[in-house]
Amino acid sequence: MKRRLNTWGERFFYAPNSFQKLLSYLLWPLSVLYCFVMQVRFRRTRPREQGIAVVSVGNLTVGGSGKTPLVTALAQRWRFPGIVLRGYGRKSSGLQRVSDGKRVLCDVMTSGDEAMIYALKVPHAVVIVSEDREAGIAAAKEAGCDCVFLDDGYGKHHIKKYDIVIAVDTPNQFCLPAGPYRERLWPGKKVKLVKEGREFFRHVSVKDAAQRMALVTAIARPQRLDRYLPPVVSKHYFPDHHYFCKAELQAILAQSGAQKLLVTYKDYVKIRSFNLPLALLDLELELDPALSNAVEHYIRSCDEN
Repeated sequence: MKRRLNTWGERFFYAPNSFQKLLSYLLWPLSVLYCFVMQVRFRRTRPREQGIAVVSVGNLTVGGSGKTPLVTALAQRWRFPGIVLRGYGRKSSGLQRVSDGKRVLCDVMTSGDEAMIYALKVPHAVVIVSEDREAGIAAAKEAGCDCVFLDDGYGKHHIKKYDIVIAVDTPNQFCLPAGPYRERLWPGKKVKLVKEGREFFRHVSVKDAAQRMALVTAIARPQRLDRYLPPVVSKHYFPDHHYFCKAELQAILAQSGAQKLLVTYKDYVKIRSFNLPLALLDLELELDPALSNAVEHYIRSCDEN
């Protein structure tokens, strides 16, 4: 049931049929109210200095947009960065230190999948999950970090930061609940708006490929992967942040006749201990120099002040 609702919601927001378009217009008055409340919230909030340079990578819509690979690419350029995020889907609460920049300190159930990606892909970073982002930033500062990258921080208007917003194309331009927009680009809010193919470029490779592979993934809007996929015998989509059990993956291998499961890194961090035959659809980003230079300029200007 959860999987069906998740699929229906993604279609409603990003590829609506005629009925969903009608429903969206019926919900439009609620969207206007929601958007008004969010704008008032923004207007009444004053950003606070954190005592350390904070760079946020976010988006305006629900669902995936490529925040994790972009934060990864930016953080890899610094000697001792901090990465702070909420840790959606984790089985823990409160502030948790995932990595101290030398070793991983917890398991993926405690950290959540995205935080574990950072811990493995940016091993020199301090990675912290916390519902209270200011507490997470303070912990990274206390650890001696050069700067902090905030995953999904656009809406944290109380934090002074450099805002990078990833633009996502969608035919539905309404705010929740009629559309996918959590917030707008509010007048007076300074942001660096970026888009794939302009400020960053994806390079996708398949590691340990096999002739017969079944795609298994638990990411938002999994159809985004289609243009990067090699031939696969079947596709199996699970809700975003789903925690797999070994038996369900073994069943997919048996039923599909695949030699290996093709997974993203977000899936890999949750199933790497299962000792199953895996192929990895790995992603690296190439940054436009103007973007990386703008981030570096902001961080260094904060250090000088």
